[in-house]
Amino acid sequence: MDFSYSPRTQELQQRVRRFMDDHVLPREADYFREIEENTRAGRRWTPLQLIEGLKKEARAQGLWNLFLPESEYGAGLSNQEYAPLAEIMGRVPWASECFNCSAPDTGNMEVLVRYGTPEQKKRWLEPLLAGEIRSAFAMTEPAVASSDATNIEARIERDGDHYVINARKWWTSGAGDPRCAIYIFMGKTDPAAPRHSQQSMILVPADTPGVKVLRPLTVFGYDDAPHGHMEVDFVNVRVPASNILLGEGRGFEIAQGRLGPGRIHHCLAERALELMCRRASARVAFGKPVAAQTVTQERIAEARCMIDQARLLTLKAAWMMDTAGNKSAKAEIAMIKVVAPQMACKVIDWAMQVHGGAGMSEDTPLAYFYTLARTLRFADGPDEVHRNAIAKIELGRHA
Repeated sequence: MDFSYSPRTQELQQRVRRFMDDHVLPREADYFREIEENTRAGRRWTPLQLIEGLKKEARAQGLWNLFLPESEYGAGLSNQEYAPLAEIMGRVPWASECFNCSAPDTGNMEVLVRYGTPEQKKRWLEPLLAGEIRSAFAMTEPAVASSDATNIEARIERDGDHYVINARKWWTSGAGDPRCAIYIFMGKTDPAAPRHSQQSMILVPADTPGVKVLRPLTVFGYDDAPHGHMEVDFVNVRVPASNILLGEGRGFEIAQGRLGPGRIHHCLAERALELMCRRASARVAFGKPVAAQTVTQERIAEARCMIDQARLLTLKAAWMMDTAGNKSAKAEIAMIKVVAPQMACKVIDWAMQVHGGAGMSEDTPLAYFYTLARTLRFADGPDEVHRNAIAKIELGRHA
């Protein structure tokens, strides 16, 4: 395993870092200010002009669609090449959208690239790649434990040349954005089929009659406007049979291909450590700098170790995905889905502690970072699900 960065990756790292330093980090306050102004004007779910302007700048600089490994549609980077770029973008939670590399669009575009028909790619993938529309992924349901996707009750029933869809979904991220034009919807086409062959995925245009966004859900008080995590009702929604992805009963297969790269695309902890070090060096408590306190030094050292361990595990997973495929890397993918968000939660928590009251306020990004890191312990499946998968693989090795 060679984890050294290729010359191309190093060059892109410099360019992405420069873009972040010049255009994104100086505008963090402007981002929240525009949301507040839109809220006061009754336009809370309006796309931000700040983001739209930065998207034009990033595209002009060739920093666009950097994800999408194994595809001619993106920048042609491997997972291992993209991971360090995603880490730089992850210093600011909303920055990835500026490069058209934000969830859930990244995962949905990956699905369309891998499993979409030429017609589906023309209608939905190309506008997503151009940043003209946005998308949502509808899987989780309020009435069942969706961590076990076989529990999903949503129905996708064939009716001639159409499918009829009925379900209540929630935590449908991206559905609050008025530019959300397409849902990738997961439901059951054959409840009598074998357990992992009952589910299918289908494309549902957002303006289809019967699709109704009920409410935004909050995460520790944040509703993430204008993106949003929405509860959505699907009542007798009819879509053409040609909208099915890959075929009936292939939903789990698609899900595995979609969720594999998930944790490769996120990072907040490095910036939290940077903020912690700067704060500790600038503040005095009990007669000496906070940085001189032994407990602070221990936490800084431990944070450095944890971040680098998580980074190396992530790079290993990315390398295995590139060289052997997602299936061969399933243990490493599961491990980073456990390790990365837990590590980020711990490091951000320590950074908040060093900041005192400021760490819980909106004067620093740490409180928001914490909500995002904690959410990631659910986003691609709960920790417990991934631990079970890791344990089964390990037990199988020694059976």
